[in-house]
Amino acid sequence: MNDRIDPEGTRLPIKVDSTSNGEFEPIPLSPVARFANRLAQDWATENARRTGLSRREFLVSACGAASTLLAFNAANAAAGKRGGFFEIEKFAAVDTERAASRLDGKEFIFDIQGHYVNPSGEWVRQGSGMVGALKGFPNAGCARAVGGAENAHLSCFGPEEFIKEVFMDSDTDMMVLSFVPSRRESEPLTIEEAAATRQIVEELEGSHRLMLHGRVNPNQEGDLEGMDELAERWKISAWKTYTQWGPEGVGFFLNDDVGIEFIEKARKLGIKNICVHKGIPFGRRSYEHSLCDDIGIVARRFPDVNFLIYHSGYVPGQSEGPYDPERGEGLDSLIKSVIENEVPRNGNVYAELGSTWRMLMQNPDSAAHGLGKLLRYIGEDNVVWGTDSIWYGSPQDQIQAFRAFQISEELQEEHDYPQITPKLRAKVFGLNATRPYGISADEIVQRTGQDKVTFMRANYLEHRDPSFVTYGPKTRREFLTFLRLNGQMPA
Repeated sequence: MNDRIDPEGTRLPIKVDSTSNGEFEPIPLSPVARFANRLAQDWATENARRTGLSRREFLVSACGAASTLLAFNAANAAAGKRGGFFEIEKFAAVDTERAASRLDGKEFIFDIQGHYVNPSGEWVRQGSGMVGALKGFPNAGCARAVGGAENAHLSCFGPEEFIKEVFMDSDTDMMVLSFVPSRRESEPLTIEEAAATRQIVEELEGSHRLMLHGRVNPNQEGDLEGMDELAERWKISAWKTYTQWGPEGVGFFLNDDVGIEFIEKARKLGIKNICVHKGIPFGRRSYEHSLCDDIGIVARRFPDVNFLIYHSGYVPGQSEGPYDPERGEGLDSLIKSVIENEVPRNGNVYAELGSTWRMLMQNPDSAAHGLGKLLRYIGEDNVVWGTDSIWYGSPQDQIQAFRAFQISEELQEEHDYPQITPKLRAKVFGLNATRPYGISADEIVQRTGQDKVTFMRANYLEHRDPSFVTYGPKTRREFLTFLRLNGQMPA
């Protein structure tokens, strides 16, 4: 067993911890979540003994994930949290077939928000602050991060680890590689490097498994002009922008002059998917630009453009309850903007779940309200899957948790939330995103079903070696160090 794995099996397969994606200060775990983790550890020891497996073997199995989610259920129920739960029968903790029937699946999984950084890019040679920041966050030592050159640890964030965590250790079929906000001269991942990673996947005969965004911050000199090359040379599938970011610390609104010029150029170039980071505010700086007030305005004005709202406006640390038009923050900010501007359900506004689901699944009541109201108001055809991985390690735990999650009947009846059925899960996991991206899930599944990535995954699954690690900052000190070394900009 290699040294990227903890041989004692101390890490849980469903990762509930304080890890951040680098864009927000890590949120300390609640007492309930800490108790849930302790209970899951105890149950893992007991259930491994009952099944005759080593602790590590048990945790890698479907029973390990089922046992962990059942422990979370018990801890949350003891705390009176009954709005949502993981729908798993108790015997799944020791019965592989029952565990697999709930946690395995054959859905088409299209993750529209993935990240990695290039461990040997120009940003490293320039001595970007992010290099120093990342030295603190391998957090579990991927095998390639021991010994060697000074920046060997950065390989934990590189393309090889990215491919293993996403395509080997999870059920993800396809991903869109996204970008972080940065100055043009110090990007931790350039479009050229992202294209090189796509080429790696294509050389594995995994064509159509990785799509690319083009990063555009229209309030930064050169970005609007650079859209032509992104469209023509790199064949991007969507634009990625951060309205709360700016080179001088001031953001923009999509409905102001800067935003409108950006949208008009996207339309002119024929790439009409705009992925915009909303929520996860970068502190108080330009906080107003992190809200979704402008989304409904531009969605109504430009009905031919798809607006994919990354994080759906979610604010870490805030609980989600029933829709409240007076709140003006979090998911309610997005819903209110859509309703007030009479943008139809299942129209041209999509709610993306990157980081949002990862945070919500720690609190079943918030998860039930968060998912329930997005599905109700944005539409069951317009909630789309994203995980913000590789910062959270393999997205498999987020996939398994979503496969099992259910909104209580009480909340369904009281707030007109839908039951989360297998059909609805399949929509969210991938089918919904095929519409704006203009792809056929059936065609992708057919083409990837025979490619080398599928062959590699099948062989790998016979001797799975998941790390169960997360890569982002986990404490306030790590996060502040990250910001300081990265020029006070989020990553």
